Amino acid sequence: MNNFALNAEVRSDLGKGASRRLRRNASLVPAVVYGGDKEPVSISLVAKDLAKLLENEAAFSHVLSLDVAGTKETVLIKALQRHPAKGFVLHADFIRVVAGQKLSAHVPLHYINQETSVGVKQQGGEILHSLNEVEVSCLPKDLPEFLEVDMAKVEIGQTVHLSDLKLPKGVELVALAHGSDLPVANVHAPRVAKEEGDAAAE
Repeated sequence: MNNFALNAEVRSDLGKGASRRLRRNASLVPAVVYGGDKEPVSISLVAKDLAKLLENEAAFSHVLSLDVAGTKETVLIKALQRHPAKGFVLHADFIRVVAGQKLSAHVPLHYINQETSVGVKQQGGEILHSLNEVEVSCLPKDLPEFLEVDMAKVEIGQTVHLSDLKLPKGVELVALAHGSDLPVANVHAPRVAKEEGDAAAE
């Protein structure tokens, strides 16, 4: 089991200038913890600790333990602001997780059986992904690290939708709950073959 934990300090020097000084002088990342029935708290995190945590994809869809100057908070990563060119985190938003209260989080999709898919192996098609992640709603204890999309039986011309995904018990898809059955992936004929077919038709 991975240890999804971070240490943080309370930040009292607020504002853009303070945030810049924080990043420059101490290799720290400014962040905010909000939600639940408590006031938002401005904190700072050690940049290299946060970067190490984020190397694990599961950190984005996992309940984290945040130690804020000795006080433990259970949180989810809600948003990250990254440097546009270099990609490192400039600011982080965490939302508190309350036991027994449903939360919403973005969970990555893992595509399986792509090489052995009927549409690929037998029909020579290509797989196109429409989504890389989905928003789920569930209790903290039911939050999955990822959802699998099984492409094994998908044929050319077929599309996998949100309603086709197998969900763990207690997990709902937010888009589906709002009546939006989005496409997740499809198998289509290779472009070269399609162009040759079009040319022959002409």
